[in-house]
Amino acid sequence: MDVLSDAITAMRTGLPHSSRTAKSAPWGLRFGASDGAGFHVVLQGSCWLIPPDGPGPVALAPGDVVFLPHGRGHGLADDPATPLVDVVQGPDRAWVLSEDVPPGAGPTTLMLCGAYQLNRSRFHPLLTGLPDVVHLPARIGAHPALRAAVDLLGGELERPGPGSDAVVPALLDTLLLYILRAWLQDHAVAATGWAAALGDPAIAEALHAMHHDPAQPWTVEELGARAGLSRAAFARRFTTLVGQPPLAYLTWWRMTIASRLLAANGDITLRLVAQRSGYSSEFAFAKAFTREFGTPPGRYRRDRDGRAAK
Repeated sequence: MDVLSDAITAMRTGLPHSSRTAKSAPWGLRFGASDGAGFHVVLQGSCWLIPPDGPGPVALAPGDVVFLPHGRGHGLADDPATPLVDVVQGPDRAWVLSEDVPPGAGPTTLMLCGAYQLNRSRFHPLLTGLPDVVHLPARIGAHPALRAAVDLLGGELERPGPGSDAVVPALLDTLLLYILRAWLQDHAVAATGWAAALGDPAIAEALHAMHHDPAQPWTVEELGARAGLSRAAFARRFTTLVGQPPLAYLTWWRMTIASRLLAANGDITLRLVAQRSGYSSEFAFAKAFTREFGTPPGRYRRDRDGRAAK
């Protein structure tokens, strides 16, 4: 399994959504905080991203992509001085203004705006290390795959056709992966944390081994051998880059897999969940799961089934 793909799969809940929006100046939009992650792509014109605090407004030009991984509220406007109007999501998941505002007569900005639903209780540390605002400016020749995904998504939203209900979510998932790839590539030289971990051949090899076969009874020695390092050297480097010791991360990942299995499949037995999560007995699995989530696995599944039925 691919660590980046796994990180997205571990957190994602529900379908992502997106809309193609045109605004004529003056205009200002305020997006509230949420559990998800949002993105904006400027197709034509220009605008400003207004973070809730910290650095000042960010100028966005045609082709720029911004990703807000932590769900913090923010604004978009033709000018930083333009008043912002709250944006809410309608029953059809389209973004609408909370109050009537007459259209402006100034220059028009065309954008793609969207959001991903994420389970922040299992937020993968790879995304935790991202800044509040990931800004990927348009540059000639940079990230062609990302640009291609933007073009495909924009075209599908502008001219929906047969199969659009399946195509758009798939393109949104693709866009998210390309956004993260682009950020990791841009920060490879001065990378820290998970960006550095995935760029370190030794640690990346150990991470891929754990993700490929989480049920394997890995030891630090075995993982170090995979990485081509001594036990002590591997443990130090892994902990420095990933932020937790190797077996602590392995346990976290196993519990993430178990919680997804329990939530997604009501027919799977606890014995099978335990085996797929790397535990030889239901008792050992239940003990570890309860320690991680504060509730036994059976009750966890019943609670999720009850919420899904509502």
